[in-house]
Amino acid sequence: MDIEKVKETEEEFTPSDGSVKQVVDFALEAGRILLKNGGEIFRVEETITRICQNFGVEHVDIFTLSHGIFVSAENEKGDVYTRVKHIPLSGAHLGIVAEVNELSRQIAENKVTIHEAKERLEEIDRTPPSRARTQVLGAGMGAACFGFLMGATLTESIVTFFIGCLVYMWVILAKHWHLSKIIINIAGGILITLCAILANHFSTLSTVLRLDGMIIGAIMPLVPGMAFTNAIRDIADSDFLSGTVRMMDALMVFVYIAVGVGIVLITYSNMTGGFVL
Repeated sequence: MDIEKVKETEEEFTPSDGSVKQVVDFALEAGRILLKNGGEIFRVEETITRICQNFGVEHVDIFTLSHGIFVSAENEKGDVYTRVKHIPLSGAHLGIVAEVNELSRQIAENKVTIHEAKERLEEIDRTPPSRARTQVLGAGMGAACFGFLMGATLTESIVTFFIGCLVYMWVILAKHWHLSKIIINIAGGILITLCAILANHFSTLSTVLRLDGMIIGAIMPLVPGMAFTNAIRDIADSDFLSGTVRMMDALMVFVYIAVGVGIVLITYSNMTGGFVL
């Protein structure tokens, strides 16, 4: 019985015409999930290569961009199978990246068959995002802590917590309405600055709240820190095209936030005769 199982496994991993297509499609799907959820370029290419080689497809070429994957594989007859997959730039989910990495390791150790791996990958892809309440509270805590690090007082940090929660509620609603990144971040910058000015306006004379610490802390949930870091890593790995695209995407978000904050601050400064705390 053991010999028969070994033979069946060897037949399953033999790179015939059908299995080459099956393996490449599966590997490309794994790469798509990684890239979509914040995986680096080198991680995507390494995972696709590892999956293909462990399932018997030795001749494989991969070209990965920040928003697309090109995979070409060749069977023993010299026939070439090529797939192209477009992956729009989106948010990150490091939990999914870790799960795909773990599945890739299990494949490398021959612990799962391709059918089991496909079922597991489908389960990973269906992983729901964190609850909206958890995301909002996390954004508020992050905003408050960053504000405190930037010199905000305890009272200002508490106000920043509520501003951060409110802003991320806006982000979740805006994504649900499928609004563009430009509108989300400009409106987010406007909302943050308005809330900080209102908090400053209604504070008592004994507890004057400064705008700078509150605004800097509250914009942190909008800042694409992971995308910016991945862009630097891609450039360091000589993936200049992908790194530049990601870098430009992150920098444009910074610009959108600055525009939103600047609009309110300039308007408020003109209304108060140039007096801004």
